Amino acid sequence: MQTAATNTRYETILVEETGNLGIITINRPEARNALNPAVVRELRTALEEIAEHGQVRAVVFTGAGEKAFVAGSDITALATYTAIDGLNAKMQRFFDFLEDYELPTIAAINGFALGGGNELAMACDIRIAAAGARFGLPETNLGIIPGAGGTQRLSRLVGRGRAVELILTGRIFDADEALRIGLVTEVVAAADLLDAARATAGQIMAKGPLAIRLAKLVIKNGAETDQRTGLLLERLAQSLLYTSNDKAEGLNAFLEKRPASFTGS
Repeated sequence: MQTAATNTRYETILVEETGNLGIITINRPEARNALNPAVVRELRTALEEIAEHGQVRAVVFTGAGEKAFVAGSDITALATYTAIDGLNAKMQRFFDFLEDYELPTIAAINGFALGGGNELAMACDIRIAAAGARFGLPETNLGIIPGAGGTQRLSRLVGRGRAVELILTGRIFDADEALRIGLVTEVVAAADLLDAARATAGQIMAKGPLAIRLAKLVIKNGAETDQRTGLLLERLAQSLLYTSNDKAEGLNAFLEKRPASFTGS
C-alpha cells in the first residue's frame, strides 16, 4: 500500500503526495474555498515545489468540505481592487502558469465552481465533476467580467455561442449540463469523485512522461495557431520522442507483453 505524505506548512491549502500523485485541496471551507491572494500564492508555490522535487507525475485539485470546489474569488479582497490590480492580473497570470504546467492536472469538482473557481477548473487539463456540482461565471452580476481567463477559456472549451450566453447571463448550471456542453469530461457520484480522479491520473501516469508533457504542449499551442503550424509542432515533438529512452522502453514492453517502466528520458 502506498503511504501518503501531507505537507502541513501551508495556511490555505493542503498538499498530499501518494506515490506519484499529488492532491492539492483548497482549504477554506468557512469561505467556501474562495480564492484570495494568499491562496493563489500558496498554490503557485506548491506547484513549483512539486515540479522541482520530480516525484509527482500528476496533480489533482479539489476543495475542502462538501459544498464547494471553489465558490469564486474572495469578495472582501475584490472590493479593494483598482485598475492597477486589473492590469497586474495576478490570478489570470497564475491560471496561465497552471495551464502551461509541465505535469497533467485534473480538477475534481466537488461542489460550487463559480467565477474564479470555474476559471481554476478550466485551466486544468481535465475536469471531473461530482453529480451535485454547480458551475457558473456570474461576474456580470458584480459589474465586472470573468477576468482570470474565463472569457477566453470557456469559449475554447464549449464554443463561442454558448460561452457568450453563459457569461452574459451569469447563470448557474448543473453538472449534467456541464457534461453536455463539454466543460467536464465525466460526472460521478460525490462519494466516487476522488477515486475517479485517481483512476484517470493513474491511466495518464502509466504512459510515457515525455509523451504526456509534449502532447500537452502541442495540443495547447497548436490550438492557438493555424493547422499547418500545429502540424509542424506535432512533427517536431514526435521527432524528439523518437530519440527518447521512453520510446525504446515502450516498444520493448509492448513486444515483451509487460508493463513499461518509463524514466522520463
